Amino acid sequence: MWMTRVSINNPVFATMVMVALCVLGLFSYQRLGVEQMPDISPPVVFINVQYPGASPGAVETEITKPLEDALNGIAGVKMIRSNSYEGRSETYVEFKISVDMTRATQEVRDKVSVVQSGFNRDVKPPFISRFDNENAQPTVVLALLANGRSDRELSLIADQTVQKRLTSVEGVARVTPLGLVTRQVRIDLDPQRLRGFGLTPADVSAALVRANTDQPVGMLQNRNEDSLVRVEGRVLDPKQFNNVVISRNASGGVVMLGDVGQLVEREQEPDSLSRINGKAAVTFNIYKQQDANIVRTGDAIKAAADEMRKTLPPGVELKMIYANSDWVAQSLDGVKKTLGEGALLTIAIVFLFLHSWRSTIITGLTLPISVIASFIAINAFGFTLNFMTMMALSLCIGLLIDDAIVVRENIVRHVAMGQDHHTAARKGTDEIGLAVMATTFAICAVFVPVAFMKGIVGKFFFPFGITVVSAVIVSLFVSFTLDPMLSSIWRDPPAVAMQRLWGIGHMMRGVDWGMAKLHHTYERLITWAFSGRRYRVFVPPVPAYGFGFGANGQRLTGGKRGLRFATLTPRGIVLWSAVGTFVAAIGLATTIGAEAIPQTDQSYTGMNITMPVGTSLARADEKMKQVEAIIGALPEVDSLSTQVGGDNGHNTAYVGIVLKPRHERKLNQFQVEDEIRKRLEGLPGISVALGNRPIFISILGPDPTVLDQITADLGAKIKKVKGVTDFESSVKPGLPAYAVRVRQDAARQLGITPQQLAGSLRAYVQGDVSTYWTTPDGQQVEVQLRLPQASRESVAQLNKLPVAFSADGTPVPLESVATIEPVTNPDVIKRQDLQRRQAVYAGVDVKSGRTVGQVNADIDKIVKATVLPPGYRFDVGGAAQDQDDIFGNIGSALGLALIFIYIVLASQFGSFLQPLAIMASLPLSLIGVMISLKLFQSTINLFSLIGLIMLMGLVTKNAILLVDFANHARKAGATLAEAVLSAGQIRMRPIIMTTAAMVFGMFPLALALDEGGELQAPMGRAIIGGVITSTLLTLVVVPVIYAYIEQWVGFFKTRLDASSRGAVIAAVLTGLVGIVLAISGVPMPGVAAVMAAAIAISVWACWSYAKANHYHRGWAAMGLLGMLGFMILAFLRPIQDGGPPEELSMIAPQSKAADSQPDSEPEADSVMA
Repeated sequence: MWMTRVSINNPVFATMVMVALCVLGLFSYQRLGVEQMPDISPPVVFINVQYPGASPGAVETEITKPLEDALNGIAGVKMIRSNSYEGRSETYVEFKISVDMTRATQEVRDKVSVVQSGFNRDVKPPFISRFDNENAQPTVVLALLANGRSDRELSLIADQTVQKRLTSVEGVARVTPLGLVTRQVRIDLDPQRLRGFGLTPADVSAALVRANTDQPVGMLQNRNEDSLVRVEGRVLDPKQFNNVVISRNASGGVVMLGDVGQLVEREQEPDSLSRINGKAAVTFNIYKQQDANIVRTGDAIKAAADEMRKTLPPGVELKMIYANSDWVAQSLDGVKKTLGEGALLTIAIVFLFLHSWRSTIITGLTLPISVIASFIAINAFGFTLNFMTMMALSLCIGLLIDDAIVVRENIVRHVAMGQDHHTAARKGTDEIGLAVMATTFAICAVFVPVAFMKGIVGKFFFPFGITVVSAVIVSLFVSFTLDPMLSSIWRDPPAVAMQRLWGIGHMMRGVDWGMAKLHHTYERLITWAFSGRRYRVFVPPVPAYGFGFGANGQRLTGGKRGLRFATLTPRGIVLWSAVGTFVAAIGLATTIGAEAIPQTDQSYTGMNITMPVGTSLARADEKMKQVEAIIGALPEVDSLSTQVGGDNGHNTAYVGIVLKPRHERKLNQFQVEDEIRKRLEGLPGISVALGNRPIFISILGPDPTVLDQITADLGAKIKKVKGVTDFESSVKPGLPAYAVRVRQDAARQLGITPQQLAGSLRAYVQGDVSTYWTTPDGQQVEVQLRLPQASRESVAQLNKLPVAFSADGTPVPLESVATIEPVTNPDVIKRQDLQRRQAVYAGVDVKSGRTVGQVNADIDKIVKATVLPPGYRFDVGGAAQDQDDIFGNIGSALGLALIFIYIVLASQFGSFLQPLAIMASLPLSLIGVMISLKLFQSTINLFSLIGLIMLMGLVTKNAILLVDFANHARKAGATLAEAVLSAGQIRMRPIIMTTAAMVFGMFPLALALDEGGELQAPMGRAIIGGVITSTLLTLVVVPVIYAYIEQWVGFFKTRLDASSRGAVIAAVLTGLVGIVLAISGVPMPGVAAVMAAAIAISVWACWSYAKANHYHRGWAAMGLLGMLGFMILAFLRPIQDGGPPEELSMIAPQSKAADSQPDSEPEADSVMA
């Protein structure tokens, strides 16, 4: 090859090229950012609108519906979901993946601003933001605690010192404090005095606004200067509010604020409570900027915290609760460690096989150069160092050295044949060059479709696929340039010297002894396979004559009813044994569970607790102290972060549970969660939901009553499914509610409007912020009018409150103009695509031994068996939809990979049929994959399927080497048996070397010893099992199939006319197209039509064949084609359609849910989130 010749003839130039690659790679590495996952945010825009005091029904009618109607007209909207809570509306607008989100977000802002003009005056300005996956979880969580200080003092330190310092840290986007106590000036109105003076809360509020204001007057101008003039009337001391004049009577008397109410300077009534390990605290959730390096930002936050600790007052502690940046750093360090361990093990295997430290160095240099050079592509594409790119590099460890091993081994073989090093380097590389290129392009053909999968999954895996392709292309370049150049000038010392070393020599001799045994066994096996022996067997249940079976017609007895039998050749035994392993693999797959993403132990879990509706904040706090005491007693728990109340109501709480490091505890995260569930079972009055709840089903329809009944019936069935835990339904009663119904006639006589009535009552009950007092340090403190707690505890008290005054000054109580009636009040009103909806949520109990996929499969049967009234439908989502999307995309990528592999192989060998011999080895890896997953108790998931796709390239590489050398031997005049035997003997050593290198390179990955290793482990396990079985089977099965194809080609040329040959080729290609279409997700009718065409053409071809008196073989060919085609369809179609036949629980139908947790949308528990 020309690049090889250039490198051999110009060693300095070749060396400088490698140096340049390393320099550019290291330079690119320094510029790379660090993230947990690729920077991919779902195309979702979030709108939050606060409407204090409004019921969910009012929020839906006045806020949510107008927003939905306006947003539904934006181009590219895929789905709109909304939740209407007590006092707030949340709306999620999901766009199609192809939409420009900058433009879409601006259109959302424009639509909201138009609708906002029609909102009630009490509605707060809408908050609009893009949904950011990366920043959905805080980078760092800190807590401020104090001994001997009041809550107000602690809040002042938190607000004035800690929050301001954290906000200024480079890379921090926002800091969200929880548990702050806010200062407030409250005026407790006296209803009796208001009634006596003929005043309403509106009168008091207006007087406060008039008295506490600064107003510009204008500008004084003269010949010399201009001066601004303003009236400064703001109250400087809150006690001065007592002297504000509220009204004057006809006699000149005044009524001041102090006459109708009592001024109290205090903290606001808390809506939520925050504690750390049972102590009151202010918690800071710190989020990074979207493009900031998560590790550097986390380190900067911790450095700022260390600085503040030196200046905090005595007794005040700033404690770090959780750092997601640390987990990311540990995960990436674990991947780097795995990468390094795999590289060392790979190089050690090469050393043991090549018996030369120089050959090991020449081959091993490919690894660091390829990895370092791949950073150039990572930087050029704008990727970051994240879990996916690092996983791609660790996956490549066994791949990157493959080409170098094959090239170096062939050069050494030419040297052993007596050639000088210069000639051996050139000829050895040229001889194997095209085959090595084909193997590398086969790997690229496998991973390019992975990089270009559609949807969020495709964007997620784009960096993965590009990184793998870039690394293997660099390794090919290094193998064709640096390796031959070093081989030509750096001669190996005698191998005897290395074998004298204690220990190493024993291992080398062991490897040689093992290889000698393999060669001997292989020779006997191939000789037997191609021998003329025949074995008598019973007639198989399908007509398979001509595929290893001889002519039938003989009987075990002379009678007419004797059992028929046939003769079976050794090649037939090999072929049908391979088919048997494939069928066994399918059967074994039915016993392995499926899930979208493996669960990982992050040493952190969260717990949502719900108490009966109407529970007060104080009562909820008492109950949570009991919960904290129970959880804190577990030895695996390091710290607890508790929040009681908040936006979701006083009856809700959240506990963040930080566990001790993995090496310091006996139980893993999921076992700890189970133990917490057990201990909390005896605590009455609480509902617990721990960790993720991947099961989510929503029910859509027009009538809320019917929806509630359908949801209740569905929930009762789901609870009975084995493995379901933490079940919850969105059908819940809301807080006890009362409706004030205005008597229109009475109100009209008194001149009272519903708006005036609502304003007066709001001031009495919720309180009315009339104005703000500015503190000397510039803080704005609310001045709120409100009744004292003792005067607003019952409906009877509300009925007596004065809401207006008649013409003669007589106070008009509320009961004179309105009635108060109890009404139903839902906890939340959920909507989707302009319809009402309800939802159910559930988790999967790990100790049940069932996976998410298995539980989802059972639930899917329940959903499909449920008959809904017209106008109602189910929407299955959560991790179930993720699994469906992922498996569908992987299936499509696998179909494209097969097409590309065939294109590469057909181009390499110049044959339409020989690639079939190589591709026939692909199913041989499946049995090893399933055995490995079963032994390690892993599942069929995203990463194990990625390992399966990688195996398509690895298995193809070995088969290419065999077929390529067999073709060379045939051209040199060898017989078919001699060709396949010599190809196997010559290529066995590099094949075994590359297999051993891949197995040991993946070994650290499969053990999952580091943080986050559970994600990658199924991929390593699948590769190890698949590459071992496929290598052993490929060495025997591929030569046999190769021989069959060569015989068929000869038969086609001698026995069939041109039309029959064309029919056979058309039948095979049409059948392959049908299989690929099945994998790629084409609807089943289309696939069936293609397969029917394949069988029809086969019938034509077989009829032509039958004319030559070979009826049994012709019909056998047709039967085998039909059997294989539909067997493959039966296995692959479930992967696309979301559920195999009932027994193969690989998938369940699913949809990416915005509701994976009841009050945390969108996609809180979905996989990609």
